[in-house]
Amino acid sequence: MSSLTPLVVQDVEGAQWDDVADLVVVGLGAAGVTAAIEARERGADVILLDRFTGGGATAISGGVYYAGGGTHIQEAAGVEDTVDNMYRYLSMEVQDAVSEETLRDFCEKSPENVRWLTDRGVPFLPTLCPVKTSYPTNEYHLYYSGNECFPPYSDHARPAQRGHRPDGGSFPGARITEPLRQTAIERGVRISLQTRVTRLILDESGTVVGAECRHLPSPMWRALHRRLHDWETAIAKIAPRLAAALRKRCDAIEANHSVSTRIRCRRGLVLCAGGFVFNREMVAEHVPEFLPGMPLGTAGDDGLGIRLGQSVGGKLEQMHRASAWRFLYPPNAFAEGILINDEGERFANEFWYGAKIGEAMVERNHGVATLIIDEDLKRLAHEQSKPGRLQWFQRAAALMNLYLNCKKAEDVDALAKMLDVPRDTLQKTLSDYNESADGTRSDPFDKAADSIHPFRDGPYYAIDCSLGSKRHLCAVMTLGGLAVDEETGQVRSETGGVVPGLYAAGRNAVGICSRQYVSGLSIADCVYSGLRAARHAVPEPREEADEASFSGAPTTARPVNSQ
Repeated sequence: MSSLTPLVVQDVEGAQWDDVADLVVVGLGAAGVTAAIEARERGADVILLDRFTGGGATAISGGVYYAGGGTHIQEAAGVEDTVDNMYRYLSMEVQDAVSEETLRDFCEKSPENVRWLTDRGVPFLPTLCPVKTSYPTNEYHLYYSGNECFPPYSDHARPAQRGHRPDGGSFPGARITEPLRQTAIERGVRISLQTRVTRLILDESGTVVGAECRHLPSPMWRALHRRLHDWETAIAKIAPRLAAALRKRCDAIEANHSVSTRIRCRRGLVLCAGGFVFNREMVAEHVPEFLPGMPLGTAGDDGLGIRLGQSVGGKLEQMHRASAWRFLYPPNAFAEGILINDEGERFANEFWYGAKIGEAMVERNHGVATLIIDEDLKRLAHEQSKPGRLQWFQRAAALMNLYLNCKKAEDVDALAKMLDVPRDTLQKTLSDYNESADGTRSDPFDKAADSIHPFRDGPYYAIDCSLGSKRHLCAVMTLGGLAVDEETGQVRSETGGVVPGLYAAGRNAVGICSRQYVSGLSIADCVYSGLRAARHAVPEPREEADEASFSGAPTTARPVNSQ
């Protein structure tokens, strides 16, 4: 493979190019396909490249899209929400990841961005989930997907359901990316799959004018590459070593059987190639405390887009941020228990959103967490985990924890010894929790009184919830990336200003969820930042961008679609 060191051409017009487009987009995930469609609908000729077969992490996700401020889906479900209300809540989650102006703009554009998606085939439905859950069952599509219901969040903003989930089963993320892919094809976006960008091309002024890529021309090697990637994606969570071997095989096919091409971009290049959680060297460098967690995403989340931007002087920010998803519920009986650290101290509201618990667990408690329940809660958890009450993967996790990740101790002494925590500290933790259950003291984490289960006598049960638990896996995604101009999406330069001709969106870029994560915020940021980049690169729709121009015929001579 070529070095990431950029290629500088002295005569752009006279240089040899294999293809030319107005805009080149790297990565066919939610951010990339959004940017490609928007630019194409504005009349630009667009080439969309993807190292694998498209979809990215969005396609294998739960498909949750965080939106509010009065979306048409919320209105149809009878949910009252305003832009100010959404902003007040998200300001507590987003913190300083972006400016107040950008966050407000994100909230103001939220209703129109949901309409943009549904107009292009994404099947959001207004069926309202009646209970707080980490992820609803298939009959529900709008729910509380963050910490909206809990103090101090609920003290600052009226809770509103903002987790928009497309119709389509347990993991309907592809119901976002596939309708958008089809829209892109219908509009005439030229898609080149199994094409990896190896370095960027600059002119003498330092402007990004193109990309050097490696593409698999052989149908046989493309088919094998696709199959290996599909297998790797399917088993990554359950057989990580085998998945790593399959990734290496894909790398070898690319190295030995691909050919080099050079594509020129007239208006710019947009990096939308995901995070870096599958690049274990980058994780070790930037967020080593998250290494024991389970990488969440696809093999495409290898940091390539971030490193490409860095290779031409792009500035990195928030690289120390990652998100660990330590969900304790469903079943809700688990969250009525006590979550303790390696000192026997409680450190969270057990009903918090998983990323908030994960942040406290990893950043302040050495990644160690143990859930304590008793006989009553164990029995209730089993009842709540019966078929039909949970998603299949939630039920599988619940039963795993109840019967394969659960250690018994007859009393406090035995529990403290088993967990290797100070006995007196553990006893105080239990006593304080019981006082909160009795109403004689307020809960330090604002847990609702009816969610606090009193612990009177043993036996007790301990469930390992640590970041590196082998039986209760904890997913991790990276949040940092290339710093961008928040008005345009252009990549900011280490030396000041921006890198001319270069944009970044989605998890290649610092964005709305780069400080903290709630379900749906990443996909929503992908759409928001993808639209932003496209609208700046192609600021005014060309007059000739009528229906005829969306016939599927590209405006340059050589089509590169490889569907």
